[in-house]
Amino acid sequence: MDFALTPKQKNLKKEFESFFKKEMQNAPQEYKYHMKHAAYESDKSFGFHRYMAKKLGEKGWISRAWPEKYGGQAAPLIEQLIFNEAREKYHAPGVDLIGVGMFAPTLMVGADEEQKKRLLPPIASGDCFYCQGWSEPDAGSDLASLCTTAIKKDDHFIVNGQKVWTSGAQHADSMFLLARTDPNSKRGKGLSIFHLDMDYPGIEIKPIYYLNRKHYYNEVFLKDVKIPVCDRIGPENEGWKLTRETMNFERSGVAHFATGKIYLNAMIEYVKKTKRDNKYLYENPVIRNKIAKLYSDLELGHSFSYKIAWMQQQGGMKLAASAASQSKVFGTELIQRIANYSSEIMGLYGQVEQSKWAPIGGSIADTYQSCIGSNISSRKQ
Repeated sequence: MDFALTPKQKNLKKEFESFFKKEMQNAPQEYKYHMKHAAYESDKSFGFHRYMAKKLGEKGWISRAWPEKYGGQAAPLIEQLIFNEAREKYHAPGVDLIGVGMFAPTLMVGADEEQKKRLLPPIASGDCFYCQGWSEPDAGSDLASLCTTAIKKDDHFIVNGQKVWTSGAQHADSMFLLARTDPNSKRGKGLSIFHLDMDYPGIEIKPIYYLNRKHYYNEVFLKDVKIPVCDRIGPENEGWKLTRETMNFERSGVAHFATGKIYLNAMIEYVKKTKRDNKYLYENPVIRNKIAKLYSDLELGHSFSYKIAWMQQQGGMKLAASAASQSKVFGTELIQRIANYSSEIMGLYGQVEQSKWAPIGGSIADTYQSCIGSNISSRKQ
């Protein structure tokens, strides 16, 4: 394969980067520090997230690779990858990773035509944000053991149960819900997928705070919540199969490597300017060797992500499914190594957040605290 971009793709990359460079000049400081969950740091930062979503939706960039009739531009997947990489380079918000990255592919694969035409355009336009109603207190990594029930009664399903670790539920408009429609079933059998509006009666959201009091995760309690039958996605009791097909669009992992390069480039600048024992840190051969290894791994991951996008274009998503999973594991573990070693280099200063004493705006401390969870969390494009 040829890794070089075509003239058209190079121009597209410049257009994306020019847009993000300009818009991010007005971003709240949480974005400038590259905090992992910057959009949820405050109402102002989430407002900027929604503002950017509308701007991207107007340009049709959120859904470039989607069919035109659902709000897309039917563009090649490689263009979506270039967009994702440019957005991550500037740490720009505006893409709802649950709605765009997970629920939209689920709709493409399992929804009927009416559901696609009703639910996909609001995602493409940046008007609807989703949270993911999957994990439960006794069903995290072992998702098939979930207990939340959705029992059909007339033209509704009655939902009862609890979800946990629900990212961004406090701001979400809708939920991508997985529930048990056959109460006598076990494991992956008898599960169904639903679209759920978060303003329905019977939904209660309770925050789960980090030790530093930041709020990203939530508990969601569902008591006798009524979901119309028309909002069940796919065949009843066959939701488990459909959940395994949710990662159906640009899933190369390129954002991990774009993020990693931001952190590593900042670290390189830090060791160039910081002295210890009257010597610049970059003069230490051990530090130089470790940074070089991380940099080469980033270049490897970046090339691999482009290969995955090429494989997806050539042979469809199933051809690249295992490679995409490999990229996800490699990318998240690489971010963890970058965070760990950067903290080691900085010493006690690496534990300081958002202070004049904090190197790189405290972003390394924030990444160090959150990167382990990314190894098992759902996805990042």
